[in-house]
Amino acid sequence: MKFIDLNIQQVLIRDKINENIKNVLDHGQYILGPEVDELEKQLSQYVGVKHCIGVSSGTDALLIAMLALDIAPGDEVITPAFNYVATAEVAKLIGAVPVYIDIDPLTYNINPELILKKITNKTKVIIPTSLYGQCADMDAINQLSDRYGLPVIEDGAQSFGASYKSRRSCSLSTIGVTSFFPTKPLGAYGDGGAIFTDDDDLAILIRQISRHGQDYKYHHIRVGVNGRLDTLQAAVLLAKLDLFDKEVEEREKLGKKYSDMLNESGIKTTPYIEPHNRSVYAQYTIRIKNRDKVIKLLKKNGIPTAIHYPMPLHLQPSVNDPESNVPESVSASKEVLSLPFYPYLTDGEIEEIANKLRDSIFNTL
Repeated sequence: MKFIDLNIQQVLIRDKINENIKNVLDHGQYILGPEVDELEKQLSQYVGVKHCIGVSSGTDALLIAMLALDIAPGDEVITPAFNYVATAEVAKLIGAVPVYIDIDPLTYNINPELILKKITNKTKVIIPTSLYGQCADMDAINQLSDRYGLPVIEDGAQSFGASYKSRRSCSLSTIGVTSFFPTKPLGAYGDGGAIFTDDDDLAILIRQISRHGQDYKYHHIRVGVNGRLDTLQAAVLLAKLDLFDKEVEEREKLGKKYSDMLNESGIKTTPYIEPHNRSVYAQYTIRIKNRDKVIKLLKKNGIPTAIHYPMPLHLQPSVNDPESNVPESVSASKEVLSLPFYPYLTDGEIEEIANKLRDSIFNTL
């Protein structure tokens, strides 16, 4: 069994992918070709915002967004402690200071009630990450944004296709960013990402920064980066968009089915999805005791697993902050376990995983 099987999807759209790639090879516009423009148009319509700018990765999307907001050395960036390293890493690259906030233990997303205590006169941006495919509580976060005049970057790297109160992820704040890493809900065949905004001026800045600070050819009005989305990746993503709505529906159905089967077998620490949220289950993650022993037993029985994430950011050597008090993040890092999940997983496979997980947990008691 595979943790994520990308080949099934590829078979379904191989002809379209081959056609799109052939078109790129024929016209030869490998950088900023027409497929990038078309993808940006379709993605902005899908999300429901005015502007989409394709970029080279989800990490570069965060970097460019911060640069567009003029985040500078010494500025404080509020972000969850239980998260992938990219958000804090980019802040450090700029010279800014990550300020870690603990999570809601049910959703694993940033706890908005704890943000207020960390806002200072150095705070310049709030970056909530929508973990495991479910959006953070963006209304509560945006209220703080309005109150203190702070922009919000919605990190939707794991939640593209999800919705919050009937609004799609990446449309919920000043700027939304996402990743097209191959295993994401909408994944390319290499790195890629996108930035979304309704702000016309920010859109201009973002596009310029992602293209070496250029406003027209060989005229560079600001310091930027090489953050362009590759035309071939845009061509692949355009082919995948044909399936995306159906895959989002399947992810939601399979996530619920997974939880039902696990709950019936006595495992109650399945994902909690807020009633106003629609999750895309970027990962299907549960919590268990004796995690290492369970992983070994599952591996022995042919069930792959992953841990997202084994160490909170405040303990990561490159971005650490030993003064952070984030007990829920520490607890989650010791217990979370991600199980195989993708939109073409079968009922039989889910049942097999549930049974073997139940037996593994029982054998470690």
